[in-house]
Parts: sequence; structure tokens; C-alpha cells
Amino acid sequence: MNAKFFDVKKEKQDAIINAALKVFAENGYKKASTDVIVQTAGISKGLLFHYFTSKQGLYAFIFDYSVKYMTLELTQSVKKDENDFFEVQLMIEQARTRVMRNYPYMQQFLNGVRFEDHPEALEALGDQKGAMQAVYNGIYRQTDNARFKDYVEVGRVIQMISWMSEGFIRDRFHEGEVDLDAMNEEFGKYLMMLKKHLYNI
Repeated sequence: MNAKFFDVKKEKQDAIINAALKVFAENGYKKASTDVIVQTAGISKGLLFHYFTSKQGLYAFIFDYSVKYMTLELTQSVKKDENDFFEVQLMIEQARTRVMRNYPYMQQFLNGVRFEDHPEALEALGDQKGAMQAVYNGIYRQTDNARFKDYVEVGRVIQMISWMSEGFIRDRFHEGEVDLDAMNEEFGKYLMMLKKHLYNI
């Protein structure tokens, strides 16, 4: 990546980043079109490749940027002294919502990265494909899982919530304009419902 990209006005940087996030999130690496990205961002294809050299270079940058941005938001949002699993999960969802205010498709892009199998994309990701999962694993280690009922497998609960979150976000975006506050509040109700049924009273 050409470091001069960061000399561009932040508004233009975000336009390019958001265009790439949207196209990669909706299409995956193979079907993502740089023509659509530049059209969405309002720049020339020559300028895009001036900054990122290739589609693969752009993908590598977008992934690295997303991981760092999301990690920072999670680090700042999840209180390290909170050990209630569902309160921590609520903080995670609130962090994702805050990210979506600036980068609406960042979470969907990161969700899709887990299933990416195109050779160029995998080369761009290198050994960092599981970077976000490692961040989440670190957060979940601070929770007190003794509060769950004996039959509950916490790993399955985490996976179930992940599926819920991904589907919830995808459905809301398909509906059109997204009310992030309402979305966050509604998802919080699902989490509290799970807490009521899965915790020991």
C-alpha cells in the first residue's frame, strides 16, 4: 500500500474504505469488482491502484484496517472488570454498533473473511485470518461462566450468539436504512432473554 493514501482527506479515505468494505462484504473476494468499488467511492481506477497496486493489495489493507479499528473499539468499550457473560456480550454488540456508524459494512466484511477461500484472498490474509477470533477469545476469558446452568456449553452459546448477530445485522441491512440505536436495543433484548433461561437463578 502507498502510504500517501493517509495524506488524503479523511472523508475521501473513508469513502474508499467504505466502498471496498461494502463490495467485498456483499460479493466475497472473487466476485468483488474494483470497477464497482471506484464507482461507489467516486474515484478513478488509476487512483485506486496508485494507492493499493492491486485488488489483492486493497483487500489486505481493508482487512488490516478493519481488524485494528474493531480491536481498538472493543478494547475501549468492553470493561475489563466486567465478568458477567451477557453484559460483556452486550458491550461487544454496542462496540460493533459504534463501528457501523462510521463503517456500516465492516462487521459484515469481517464475518465474511472467516469463510473466504480464494487463493489471492488467503495470501493477502496470511496468518492473520483468525486475528479477530483471537481478540474475542481474549475478551470471553474474562467472563465468569460458573453462572450458567450445568447443562450449558458456553462455546455453543457463543456460536449461537454469533449466528444471531450475523443474521440480525444482515436482515436489517436488507431492509434498507438502518436505525442503529433501535437495532442495538432490540438485540439486547434477545441477549437478556437468553440470560434469563441459561443462568442459574
